Amino acid sequence: MNHSSEHVRQKRFPLVFWVANVMELFERWAYYGVFAVLSVYLTDPEANGGLGFSSEQSGTLMGVVTFTIYFLPTLAGAIADRLGYRKILLIAFAVLTSGYLLMGQYTSYHGIFLAFLLVGIGAAFFKPVIVGTVSKSTNNSNRTVGFGIFYMIVNIGAFIGPFVASKLRDIQWQYVFVMSATIIAINFIPVIFLYREPGRKTDPSAVPVGKKVKEIFRNFFMVLSDLKFLTFILIMSGFWMMYMQIFYTMPVYITQWMDTTVIYDSARWIAFAFGKTQDGVGIIRPEMIQNLGAASIVFFQVLMSSLVKGVAPIRSITVGILVSALAMSAMSMGMNGWIIVVAIVIFAFGEMISSPRTQEYVSIIAPPEKVGVYMGFSFLPLAIGSFAGGFLYGKLYGSLSDIYRFTGNELTLRGISVEGMEKTDILKAGMFHLQMTSAELKQYLFMRYEPYRIWWIFGAIGLVTVLAFLIFNNRVKRSPAKS
Repeated sequence: MNHSSEHVRQKRFPLVFWVANVMELFERWAYYGVFAVLSVYLTDPEANGGLGFSSEQSGTLMGVVTFTIYFLPTLAGAIADRLGYRKILLIAFAVLTSGYLLMGQYTSYHGIFLAFLLVGIGAAFFKPVIVGTVSKSTNNSNRTVGFGIFYMIVNIGAFIGPFVASKLRDIQWQYVFVMSATIIAINFIPVIFLYREPGRKTDPSAVPVGKKVKEIFRNFFMVLSDLKFLTFILIMSGFWMMYMQIFYTMPVYITQWMDTTVIYDSARWIAFAFGKTQDGVGIIRPEMIQNLGAASIVFFQVLMSSLVKGVAPIRSITVGILVSALAMSAMSMGMNGWIIVVAIVIFAFGEMISSPRTQEYVSIIAPPEKVGVYMGFSFLPLAIGSFAGGFLYGKLYGSLSDIYRFTGNELTLRGISVEGMEKTDILKAGMFHLQMTSAELKQYLFMRYEPYRIWWIFGAIGLVTVLAFLIFNNRVKRSPAKS
């Protein structure tokens, strides 16, 4: 009887576990509410409420800040161990709230870059504290379930944020940033009144942060000096470089090229819940389509994990990346909005098959006595892929897929100068001089300039990643095992 009650007690989650999950839900809501629409906000013409930046500027900004979010948590975790989780959470929420508010105020490139960088720093400090809390508030009997709940919460937040943001940006873009700042500010309530750091037995001030930081850098250079692990990092960066185009390239591409009226007109409930009328035409915003990926993961991740749990990690990873690469290539198949809908769902299934198994693979290729250290740096492919993917989007989109550039080319060929002309005026001039409607102009430019080729490049990156990973794994299997 006592043994049974003890077993039940061990399987229960303490209050701090649920508090951490609530804060994670709100933080992901705020972050993805901005991030899902950011590339459109940065590049949309000022006449449409955007900032009118180039794709190069947008890619650089998003790539650098996303790199910060995934690279800094290791150092932030060392500081959190010194100061205590609760203090770091308060600091992170203050920085995040300020960053989101400033993003809604600044319109200059450097201003919004610095504001978004504040968001990145705040998120980087928040991330290790929340993951550490979930880890410390679970045990061997419930840790797998605990992190499954946590991963589901992440995706619920990632779904709610863009949905609300899409409705708010139809009113005014600045409301999106006010929403995110408000949602983050709500997190002050649970952290002040309910949060208690689990598992702390020593005085935080007694932990020498300098020693921890030195140890982190020492481990960092040790891991990078391992040619095998460094090769794995660079190969897997290819997947994340491709993956980040869901946030970098796809929203802008849908806005400029895809006909989403076919989705809007397919059912009344779709039009009511996800649609918007623009210039008398019903459309579906890109963030609503993008959201299907997060929704798919919420509903099917547990099922997919159970289906592939008996499959070797190498097979699961390669099949998953291959599926995602083919889905990304399929986005080039036309202007019908349903193409992107199907592709984004298939891409999500590829992510579900591959992504959760990468850390398991790290534990296989790492030296047995250093598995923990290597696992601590398994975020590097995501950081590098996010950084490189931002620059790749910036360089490619302007030359291969930008509708304003193509329209300008057509006007220039007809002796009409577009120098100093606003983006929306370029499109209006294109329709006037080519005597076409907006839809006809898009169709003409789509067939003439083939902007869809950009998806071939991103899909090819995924295919190269698969081939490189198979070759790498074959070499690893043939190399002598380390003791």
